Amino acid sequence: MRSFKDNLLRGLLWFSAFVTVAILLLIVGYIFYKGFRLINFEFIFGDYSPTGGGGIWPMIVTTIYTIIISLVIATPIGILAAVYLQEYAKQGRLVRTIRFATESLTGIPSIIYGLFGAVFFVTTLKLGMSIIAASLTLTIIVLPVVIRTTEEALKTVPQAYREGSLALGTTKLQTLLKVILPSSMPGILSGIILSMGRIVGESAAIFLTAGTVAAMPSSIFSSARTLTVHSYLVTQEAGDIELAAAIGIVLIIIILLLNFSATYLSKKLNKADY
Repeated sequence: MRSFKDNLLRGLLWFSAFVTVAILLLIVGYIFYKGFRLINFEFIFGDYSPTGGGGIWPMIVTTIYTIIISLVIATPIGILAAVYLQEYAKQGRLVRTIRFATESLTGIPSIIYGLFGAVFFVTTLKLGMSIIAASLTLTIIVLPVVIRTTEEALKTVPQAYREGSLALGTTKLQTLLKVILPSSMPGILSGIILSMGRIVGESAAIFLTAGTVAAMPSSIFSSARTLTVHSYLVTQEAGDIELAAAIGIVLIIIILLLNFSATYLSKKLNKADY
């Protein structure tokens, strides 16, 4: 009976893994099937033309801008907040309140963030429909992800590492910088990877804060549209599923490149620690 239960559980695990991979391949395969015909040099690096044809290079640049700006702001704030919660804060009501607020932010729909960004960053701060307004809104969206994943990564560092470092006469700050953060860096990078995927996939928040201008942005204060917003608009306005699928292929490639780069960096950091 024990062997039967083990085999049944193993079979269920394999079946679940197969279904998950099959769904992923089905989605990606359908997107490639519908849009691969449009992928060429002109489509990726050309300027967009509302009358038809052209490329999506301005939207790619806008997407990269939002990723970089959002992560540059969210990453240090998120990591420092997680370090405070895990390493310095006295575990009590205040810490529980901060964690509850962080978890609550994770569950808020992105359209609510978009409305807040439109009211606060666009109108109150007078940033207008711009890349910087969208990036600040996206920073708030991904901040809980960075905080929670960093905090969990810090928890995986054995307490003996801290005690051994302090026993050698180092300060708590030196222990943090030389021992704890390097040991937890793979987990921190995982949170950054998840944040990148969230930023790339956002549309509602960007739609309300960055606008829909399909032109090359002259600065971060220009109104522009990202790839996800562009995909939504060509589907809604023109009903061009093939073009939307081609944009989806480019999005998938960008996400894969970012993930592989972050994974490679994580492995390099791991080897450097040892």
